Amino acid sequence: MSASGRTRGPRTAREAGRGRRQAASPLAPAAVERLRLRHPGGETALWAGTGALAAARPELAAWVAGRTLFVVSTPQVLALHGERLAPLRDAAAHLHLLQVPEGEAAKSLQVAERLWDEMLLAGGKRDSRLVAFGGGSVGDLAGFAAGCFLRGIDCAQLPTTLLAQVDAAIGGKTAVDLPGGKNTVGLFVHPAWVVCDTALLATLPRAELRSGLVEVIKMAALLDPPLLAAVETGLGPLLAGDAAALAPVVAAAAAAKIAVVERDPDERGDRRLLNFGHTLAHAIESACGYQGPRHGEAVAYGMLFALRLARRRGLAAGAARRLAALLGQLELPPLPPLAPEDLAARMARDKKARERGLAWVLPAALGEGRMVEGIGWEEVAAELRGFLQEPFAVDA
Repeated sequence: MSASGRTRGPRTAREAGRGRRQAASPLAPAAVERLRLRHPGGETALWAGTGALAAARPELAAWVAGRTLFVVSTPQVLALHGERLAPLRDAAAHLHLLQVPEGEAAKSLQVAERLWDEMLLAGGKRDSRLVAFGGGSVGDLAGFAAGCFLRGIDCAQLPTTLLAQVDAAIGGKTAVDLPGGKNTVGLFVHPAWVVCDTALLATLPRAELRSGLVEVIKMAALLDPPLLAAVETGLGPLLAGDAAALAPVVAAAAAAKIAVVERDPDERGDRRLLNFGHTLAHAIESACGYQGPRHGEAVAYGMLFALRLARRRGLAAGAARRLAALLGQLELPPLPPLAPEDLAARMARDKKARERGLAWVLPAALGEGRMVEGIGWEEVAAELRGFLQEPFAVDA
């Protein structure tokens, strides 16, 4: 796809590719679905649904059998779900728990260095295994640590948040932050396994579920309109953490992302569409010192801002209002005071920027996104001033 080209998503997530999903309908209830993601380095097996950990247990146990296993997690996740690691502990020769801070604080070079030191002192080898057991920050850090340790050891992602299950754990993106920007040091390293057990989501607070649903809406808006409709009609149970309601949504979102990643594993074309809302989101998070809105909440505001730019470039008013209305139903927390000039400066340092400037991900229509270059900073700054006063006003 060219830098200014358009990509229309598959009509449903089921069409996303080559018989990977087994359900009769993209959003039909299923106990556990098994998917696969083919990439240049091989293949990632993915399970999604209620009971996914039990379904994957035999293969995961064989993967760690007789090996040194490192589990990267947080104290809170281990307190809530640590007993689910028992089958892996029993199969591994040695299991070492590597605890890291909660949230974005885990994603630093200092924490990564500590992990490498602990893994080396514990006798880690090139054929040792690493499991990320937590949310998106844990997965980002753990994948990065695995990809760098001894030039790379195999890892698995066992995501425990909705955001990680539908997005962060899939596709091989790993990174840590620098003071000047989010995800600025990292690499692509695909996990061998991803296990998305929606039963784990029942312990999440409503705000964390809301954050994850934003990532579902992001993908659905550009890639899978039927999934968008399913979120609109089922929003109540989804926000309540209903595992049965979440299972088909997680599977459909995963299938949509898999299709894009297989077409563009290194994010040089279509995969950039998955950054819808993220350019401003990362600037908001950085401006708040990663102590403000959750990632998904910041992405929601980034999507609302992108809708303003898209309306000026032909997006139908009805489509923009529909997305804004759905995001409004999430009852996002208000943005803190932010300076448009500071946000613009932070966006200019975004990792997605190129020498010729930023390329914005904008919806051309529901189910169709495009990369748009050449939007001047004067327009961005002017739109930012209006946006910060009325974030949900998306009409040009």
